[in-house]
Amino acid sequence: MSGPIAGGSERMETTRMTTRCLLNIDLGELPGEDEQLYALAHVANIACGGHAGDERSIREALERCRRHGTRAGAHPSYEDREGFGRRALEVTPEVLRAQVASQCALLATQAAAVGVPIEFTKPHGALYHAANREPSLARAVVSAAKEVLGPRVTVIGPGTGALREAALAEGLAYAREGFADRATLPDGTLVPRGQPGAVITDPQVARENALRLSQGGAVETLCVHGDTQGAVAIAREVRAVLDAA
Repeated sequence: MSGPIAGGSERMETTRMTTRCLLNIDLGELPGEDEQLYALAHVANIACGGHAGDERSIREALERCRRHGTRAGAHPSYEDREGFGRRALEVTPEVLRAQVASQCALLATQAAAVGVPIEFTKPHGALYHAANREPSLARAVVSAAKEVLGPRVTVIGPGTGALREAALAEGLAYAREGFADRATLPDGTLVPRGQPGAVITDPQVARENALRLSQGGAVETLCVHGDTQGAVAIAREVRAVLDAA
């Protein structure tokens, strides 16, 4: 396992608000990814071998981060390539911790070679939701990331829940996240994928979503998924909203 590589002075946490809302984009997941997404993102969440990604794709993503001055983050997941990490799996906290640590270490090794610090971590897909519901899973994810990436890594996750509590208990910065390209239910949770309208593909609707979410200080970062149809156009609108704030 590689030594910690993390850094950055612009730390975010729910108890100390940043003055700037950042755009994070899930990247390094699919072949033929548009490099414009790296130029538009403040933070690239890089798939590191669980649901997608390998040494080659990770290195390419990191090199793109370096070219565009994009900050890099780990995007660990359940080890589920067949389901793209979007299926909830029965995994013990101990096994999950080892899996997340291994994925973060793969990214950290490549990051050290490229010279890009890993400043963020955000679980992917089903793990994002499962860890936020179950404290033992949240602790496994957060402690593994801290061990590999260091104590200055910022955890990205929902505004409330087990992930936030685990991050703060470990003394890590925490960035509350909203989703510019996802619809929400009245209680604020995401409309499940597969339901009509769950994924927002209209750039103007995403822009309106970004305006609503970024106002009032409820989130420190907005997400656009790199595999969303029209992701570049959506990211461009969201970035414009955040730059104008």
